[in-house]
Amino acid sequence: MIRLLQLEWIKLWNNRISRFLMISYFGLITSVALLTTVKFNFGFLKFHLAEEGIFNFPFIWHFNSYLVAYLKIFFAVVIVALVGNEYSYRTLKQNLIDGLSKWEFLMSKVWMIATFVLISTFFLGVTSLLLGLMYSDYTEASIIFTDMDYLLAYAVKLFGFFIFCLFLSVWIKRSAFALGILFFWQFSEGVVWIWAKSNLEKEAWLSPENLMQFFPMQAFSNTIDEPFTRLSAVRNIVTQIGQEIAPHPGVQYETLLIVVIWSAIFIWGSYKILQRRDL
Repeated sequence: MIRLLQLEWIKLWNNRISRFLMISYFGLITSVALLTTVKFNFGFLKFHLAEEGIFNFPFIWHFNSYLVAYLKIFFAVVIVALVGNEYSYRTLKQNLIDGLSKWEFLMSKVWMIATFVLISTFFLGVTSLLLGLMYSDYTEASIIFTDMDYLLAYAVKLFGFFIFCLFLSVWIKRSAFALGILFFWQFSEGVVWIWAKSNLEKEAWLSPENLMQFFPMQAFSNTIDEPFTRLSAVRNIVTQIGQEIAPHPGVQYETLLIVVIWSAIFIWGSYKILQRRDL
């Protein structure tokens, strides 16, 4: 495993675009702290994000995990470009000639993704912990460590999404087309969602939600639900207009299991493609 990771690290760090995107990714995670300065002032309406409790424990685990997960596209581009370059510059073929098996080649990418996800999760956890300790109104240990499973959801979400990108890049070979298929897949699931909302009964056993939870992109999205309706300001506004907000369910472990299963399917599918393809 160490040998495979060293091989991937050399490829990543020697590519200027990959190096820039990775540094930018971690820089943007750190920039979450800038939200403490965001203030809205619209006449009588004054809104200061830091005062609305976004850095309070345990909410910060939920909020930061949800927000930072949107940055995953940075490393997705790195994965797709890296695999595309393996085909374009024939380094994949050279690696196989040098004694690397197709399974080892694939696992070098999987281990690289897993390592990046672990580092990213650790970085997010430390950043969130420091911000919470500085700005949270609640610093009791029992509160601090509540809802930390959102970090697990964040890690599973990133791993599943990146493995999906790996599968597409192994399948399509060309970076631009692989990214195009990624966005087309997202669009296609959106079309299916619209159809399901129009044709399936919401209360039936096969409701739109029950159907869509098994689609990969929707499963990735479902790992971390939106946190904004947990904010006191949002709840006050909704209450004033006579509506109710359903309680947040927290991390749903069955959803994480779906993502893990999809990840295994995409790894298996990538290997089968490599096995059958004449490289």
